[in-house]
Amino acid sequence: MKRFLLFVFSTVLLLSATSWAQPTSSVRLVPYITNGLNSPLFMTSPRDGSGRLFIVQQGGVIRVVQPGSTTPTEFLNITSRVLSGGERGLLGLAFHPQYSTNRRFFVYYTRQTDGAIQIAEYLTSEASPNVANTTEKIIITIPHPTFGNHNGGSVAFGPDGYIYAGTGDGGSGNDPNNNAQNINQLLGKFIRLDIDNVPAGQTPQYNIPPGNPFINAPGADEIFALGMRNPYRFSFDRGGTRQLWAADVGQNVWEEVDIITLGGNYGWRIYEGNHCTNIDGCGLPANYVAPVLEYNHGGGRCSITGGNVYRGTRGTFAAGSYIYGDYCSGEIFLWNGTSQSVLLDTARNIVGFAEDESGELYLIGQAGTIERIASTQITVAGVVTTPDGRGLVNASVYIRDTAGQVRRVTTSSFGFYSFDNVSVGQTYTVGVMSRRYRFAARSVTVSDSLGDVNFVGLE
Repeated sequence: MKRFLLFVFSTVLLLSATSWAQPTSSVRLVPYITNGLNSPLFMTSPRDGSGRLFIVQQGGVIRVVQPGSTTPTEFLNITSRVLSGGERGLLGLAFHPQYSTNRRFFVYYTRQTDGAIQIAEYLTSEASPNVANTTEKIIITIPHPTFGNHNGGSVAFGPDGYIYAGTGDGGSGNDPNNNAQNINQLLGKFIRLDIDNVPAGQTPQYNIPPGNPFINAPGADEIFALGMRNPYRFSFDRGGTRQLWAADVGQNVWEEVDIITLGGNYGWRIYEGNHCTNIDGCGLPANYVAPVLEYNHGGGRCSITGGNVYRGTRGTFAAGSYIYGDYCSGEIFLWNGTSQSVLLDTARNIVGFAEDESGELYLIGQAGTIERIASTQITVAGVVTTPDGRGLVNASVYIRDTAGQVRRVTTSSFGFYSFDNVSVGQTYTVGVMSRRYRFAARSVTVSDSLGDVNFVGLE
């Protein structure tokens, strides 16, 4: 018997930032959950070894999916506490780095009935890891008066163990109250909080990290960075530099991605991307940090949806590539450090990207779909053994396509075999021959979930 396991393999052709041409080596979407969801916005893993994924629905429900299942069950329901609609709702979820032992997780939502931004802590039930207690501990409340848009939406733990959140500028257009540049106001900012070792009953239920840049300025202790318009989705690179990547939604013309640094000023409302808005003149603010990349609204694009730096195990993209998209055009983009390219043009309204425990990426569509982003090329690989479990000696393993082209790998002992660039949907004959054992072959159609291929007649 020979077992074949599937691994994703891709060589991405990186294109210039201006051409937006389709790469010759593209990606495809593998359905993960296609029904049973109501306005999903976000999905994440607790990284506790369970392989579970947790889906945030805008109305106020978090659902959990077990490994091997595509049927989510209810984990937490706080619809009575969430003001939902438009850009409001239950928007973010973060699990504590020690979640597997302390059961703590945090949500980011807009509050009934006034729309204030609220970060709150919950605990998973001791009786079941798939159900949360509904007792809430408020960490911070940020008033968000007058306008319903620009609420930000992400919350995450950084590599320093502190919790980060990105708030919008308060809404309307052109930041009419100039919140983003006002360090006495928490709107239009990245904030950083220490939520560990907080005494019971302390107000507020967090401490200020000692390195925050505006400590002792009125209303500014929590600020990590400023000058944001609406950083709806951000993420930390889980490997490499561990940097914080944020997609800041633009006003009328330019969308941008920033790497957020301590004390950095990202320019809004003076700049949209690299371009002066002429609202407050064009002088660069102190500690100004230019975007890593930008793109304009041509070609049906209108609103960036931030994603993740790829650190997966399947090799879907080159390690360190940043994957993101546009809500209106449905395009999935890749940034390779010097240029951006279009990976796939979808029919989705892209509201989020997600990263599972192994670092593979998923696409979340507003209509209720979640799909894994996979390569169009895969690798078939496995180990050949005899019926009694011993490795074959002088065995030849081959794969032949319908045109008769043969690729063969030969080994002198128990071995691992791999055939790269096998196309999904194509049918191949896979076989093995050795001096002692009779030839056996099987015709297989390669799919992303092929699993084991059992050979017969190997004697």
